[in-house]
Amino acid sequence: MKRMSWEEFARSMGVEPQILENKEARLLKQFVMDLKFPTHCQGCQGLDLNNPNPVHHPSYELTPACNHDCIFCYSNVAVKLGKAPKPGYYGWEDPYAITVSQYGEPLLSPRIVEVNKMLRERFPNARLDLQTNGSLLTEELWKKLDFDLVMISLDAASREKHLKITNADTFDAVVNALKIVGNDKSVRSVVRTIFMPGINDEDIPKIAELAASLGIDEMMLQPLTIHELNVERLKKAGLDFDRAESVREFLKAAMEAKKHIDVRISGCQLAIYRTMDPLTLFSARRIARDVVPIVKRERKER
Repeated sequence: MKRMSWEEFARSMGVEPQILENKEARLLKQFVMDLKFPTHCQGCQGLDLNNPNPVHHPSYELTPACNHDCIFCYSNVAVKLGKAPKPGYYGWEDPYAITVSQYGEPLLSPRIVEVNKMLRERFPNARLDLQTNGSLLTEELWKKLDFDLVMISLDAASREKHLKITNADTFDAVVNALKIVGNDKSVRSVVRTIFMPGINDEDIPKIAELAASLGIDEMMLQPLTIHELNVERLKKAGLDFDRAESVREFLKAAMEAKKHIDVRISGCQLAIYRTMDPLTLFSARRIARDVVPIVKRERKER
């Protein structure tokens, strides 16, 4: 007996087969295929899906302290649990890039200029990335720093919303920092924004438009990771936990931001999304809950 395809079987039963179409799913898939990997993610092990245990770029940690107290922050969770990394270099020799830093606010440290110079001299071929909330960046300090890429965190488009998210009245200072780095075309400037549906989803295109108007090159939009110690704070702020786990909702927010700026999403996630067919991508969900992040890299020095 000849084996029939599902289309032939359907017709034999008097039913004309139809291919399930989903226009929005196809648009999301095309959007994902057209996206570029974030500049910060270039050279990262996470882009290689064949790597069973990828680690992030090396980092130099200066301090776990911060002048913001963001309602979603993993760094303050690490501090509360006694898991924050000690100051020093976490990585290996001859790195592609080094991030200063992933925990705390590096510009709080009086050693920021000294460490910046040390890293430039010790790793002359490495791309140096500064990750900061921007509130302490001034023209005077900027002239003393030497980075290739600067990521400034901004998750709200108004002073009131910024205060609600960060518990710090520093919105104007952060906007000024974006202006400072946006004016310096020798550096790649990035605004880093966390997608928090129910809290800041309406702000994201406004942040993109604001950043673009200040000369910022790129927006790195990241999904929210919900750490247990932050659940109540996020709930009180109005987070839609269901939408926070939806890949579709996250990509739709990125599509809106793309109308204003060169938006990009986390490289390791983009690599995975590109492997999905449109309908899987459309319905995919990510596990947003997590414990405190662990630094996988070995600490080399203080």
